[in-house]
Order: sequence, then structure tokens, then C-alpha cells
Amino acid sequence: MLTNHSPLVVAEQFGTLETLYPGRIDLGLGRAPGTDMATARALRRQMAQEDSFPQDVLDLLAYFDDADVEARVRAIPGTGTHVPVWILVSSLYGAQLAASLGLPYAFASHFAPAMLDEAIVTYRNTFQPSKWLARPYFMMAAGMCAAETDEEAVYLRSSQVLAFARLRSGRPGKLPYPTHDLVAEVPGELLTQVEAALSVSAVGSPSSIRDQLLTLVERYRPDELMLTGMIHDHAARVRSFETAAEALVDLQAQRELV
Repeated sequence: MLTNHSPLVVAEQFGTLETLYPGRIDLGLGRAPGTDMATARALRRQMAQEDSFPQDVLDLLAYFDDADVEARVRAIPGTGTHVPVWILVSSLYGAQLAASLGLPYAFASHFAPAMLDEAIVTYRNTFQPSKWLARPYFMMAAGMCAAETDEEAVYLRSSQVLAFARLRSGRPGKLPYPTHDLVAEVPGELLTQVEAALSVSAVGSPSSIRDQLLTLVERYRPDELMLTGMIHDHAARVRSFETAAEALVDLQAQRELV
């Protein structure tokens, strides 16, 4: 959430990570505060009234670039690390900015998919090649909950649905236990809103997961797919990701055979 932080500080922090772990660090930049304004002020101390996000991105890219002998301020470490920078948002604004700067674009469709279709088209159609990227590169985020059966997966996923509903109701907290009766705990209109927000997801048995992931990939054609799943039981969460990984490997192998 770059609006909460100084670009120089971010450059030095991620320059440190890149120095420690070369080639393993990506940096995703979001424009939204991601918190309440009191916390945002505490993070950055002085909040500018104007939208400085585009300039902050450019400043950050400059800090990661090769050393400029005339630069009065440098990120140490950071200069020359060339940390890959992504624009990470859920709006057309982010698609337009990523396209104009020639940067990779990641969309938070796992919880805010409303503008996904339009954002992808905008990004791909208006992309300007840059020294960082020659062609559009798009990552899509999707929810995922896999289990032995469709019914069990729906049950395990109820923890995430409950958590999201409570967050939207102003009652955030720890991830709740799953429930067999969401309707009894979440009002109908709110449940409909939450399900819409979490609609870019794959939920079910291994075969169902495979089919749903295939549908997502064929529809949106992402260059990368990031999966996330909030499951209360740790072992079930691990099995869920293992199932998804197996499905994606299978899909990748089939695509290579076509």
C-alpha cells in the first residue's frame, strides 16, 4: 500500500530483501490505504491531499534502477537491484497506470472481481512496452477451497464467507470455525454480496476444482494465477493447496499437449 509509505523507505526495505535473496523478490504496489485513516497517518505521518501514487511508483522505479551519478538521494541497499514492480489493484485506474508505465498488473479478483473483465481488456489494449516489460503480463488472483467432496469443501469455505461477512459488517476478527448453516449466521442480502465478492473461486472436490480452474484460465487467460484460501483447519488447508497444485499441473500438461 504505497500511499502509506515513503518510496525511499520501501526501496531500501525491498532492496535489502533482494540483496539477501537475489531473484526471489517481487514488489506489488497498491494505491488504496488498506486501513483506516488514523492508521494511515501513523504510518506516513503526513498525508498529501493530491494523488501522488503515479509519481511514487516512478520514484520507486528510479531508486531500484542503476546508479545515477547526479542523484542526490539513493536507496542503500536498493540502487541497482532492479526489483520487479507490479501494480496491484482492483480497478480500471490501476489497469491504465500499469499499461501506461509498461508494468506487470495483478488484479485482486479473489475479493473484488467487479471490474475484472473490463480491467483486463483495458490493460492489454493500452499497454505501452517499456524497459521493464515488452508485452502485457497479467496475474489474476482467485479463491480456492478443495476437499474430498463438494459438500466438505463448501463447509470448509464457510469460515472465509463468515469472516468476510463480519468484516463488511464492521466486526473483523479471527477466522471463525466453519458452519453447516451460513444462512442462520449471515443475513440474506449480505450473504449475496459476499458470495458475489468471492465469486472468482474454485470450490469443491478434486474434479470440481480442476474444472473450475480450467474455466477461469480459459476465460481470463492470465499469465499467472495466484490462489488463496482461508480454511480454519491447517491440515485441511494444506491438502486444499496440494489438490489445487495437482490440478494446475494436470491442466498445464494438457495445454502443452494441445
